[in-house]
Amino acid sequence: MSDTTSNPSSIGWVGDIEAITNANTTFRTVVHTAKHLQLTVMSLAVGENVGWEMHDNLDQFLRIESGSGSLRLGTSADDVAEEHSVSDDWAMIIPAGTWHDVVNEGDNELKLYSIYTPPDHPPGTVHVTKADAEHDEADDSKHDHHAPSVDDG
Repeated sequence: MSDTTSNPSSIGWVGDIEAITNANTTFRTVVHTAKHLQLTVMSLAVGENVGWEMHDNLDQFLRIESGSGSLRLGTSADDVAEEHSVSDDWAMIIPAGTWHDVVNEGDNELKLYSIYTPPDHPPGTVHVTKADAEHDEADDSKHDHHAPSVDDG
């Protein structure tokens, strides 16, 4: 991060989240990890999705800075109960135990940031691609919260 998008802090984190999110080119990058929350930025390619997942131990806040897509929510691994169109400036709160996915349905990259509470990824994590993220999560037995896409069935 450049000096124009964040300011060093020995106590917390201060930055231009819109600029940082829109400049991100990785599938997922952890920006900051605190004791009880974590900030990540994500970039989804056209047609790409986060992945149908559920976090049983954390709540998640998502905000789209640019792009358009859909938020899918469900109560089980094999059921999409709701689908919502989302785009620039939309925010979403995903309660613990809720199956969810964000799908880029636009013509450009979908740029979003996420706040996990408590943290979900090791500090400093960078997943350049979705495949990198899936590989790391498969290797981490404490991070097994993905299911096959409900669209595959």
